[in-house]
Amino acid sequence: MRYIDAFNHFFPQALWDKMLASDGAAKDIGKRMRGIPCIYDINERLKCVDMFRKDHDYKQVISLGMPPLESLGTPAQVEEFARLGNDGMAELVRKHPDQFCGFLASLPMSSENAAKEAERAFALGANGLQIHTNINGDPLDHPKYFGVFETAAKAGKPVFLHPSRGAADVTDYKNESKSKYEIWWTFGWPYETSAAMARLVFSGMMDKLPELKVLAHHLGAMVPFFEGRVGPGWDQLGKRTSDEDYSVVLAGLKKRPFDYFKDFYADTAVFGSKPATECGLAFYGEDKVLFASDSPFDPEKGPGYIRDTIQVLAGIEMSNEMREKIYYKNAQKLLGIK
Repeated sequence: MRYIDAFNHFFPQALWDKMLASDGAAKDIGKRMRGIPCIYDINERLKCVDMFRKDHDYKQVISLGMPPLESLGTPAQVEEFARLGNDGMAELVRKHPDQFCGFLASLPMSSENAAKEAERAFALGANGLQIHTNINGDPLDHPKYFGVFETAAKAGKPVFLHPSRGAADVTDYKNESKSKYEIWWTFGWPYETSAAMARLVFSGMMDKLPELKVLAHHLGAMVPFFEGRVGPGWDQLGKRTSDEDYSVVLAGLKKRPFDYFKDFYADTAVFGSKPATECGLAFYGEDKVLFASDSPFDPEKGPGYIRDTIQVLAGIEMSNEMREKIYYKNAQKLLGIK
């Protein structure tokens, strides 16, 4: 069976070196990531991928790891990081076509030149964009980011949403100064993705850009499990609010809110959970789900989530046609991979 692993993370050498040589957040993240050689050492990464190529026709689509570039410095610094990242990704795909079949570009979203960098990255061969669920605290539906989504829609390239939240960004309780016990990651990241999806829906972004295709990482986050709230619950938008009139929001949308959420794409990166995979597949259907493992953030620092995701999907009953769509054909179609 063929597999296109559509959402994985890696730092090209030039960007990695620049991060380590920089001050502040960029250097700090480099220090933390040193414990995962598979995310910055190309030889380690190729060995990891080749483990699965022994038994499968397996390739990866790569994108940068956390944190968002826009959090690493001034707009000018972030522009340089984005250029180094996108140039490096394009080079890796050219040099290692047996392991990497595409890449997602990262943008300097804090810069007014973000859309220009998207255009440049598409010219390099980028198959889509990776954008985080907030831009230094801004929602994605802020007007200053519309040009990026418009550029992707016009180019026929998808936007992949990656969650972003730190311990001090949003607390678990209002009387505390930070989120504890990594609740910010376990539960905060799925909320971040779900909230970003909602803002794209209710802002009318999907109506303004009907050609825009958006994939929500980790199988659509909270949305499949909360289908009843997303559907009948949001059909009653405004019933719980007295200080704003949300009825005009529903009237301004061309479709029921639920239908927009069904239009998102999703991936299978749920850390080897069969119940979560079954829930996501039931919600999004066979045409909207892409195989992805989120390598290399498993306890084995590379192969674990790849192996687990393959095993989980193999244990779910589905037709061969559906299996082929999820394993590679949906990725081919959405990302323009031959």
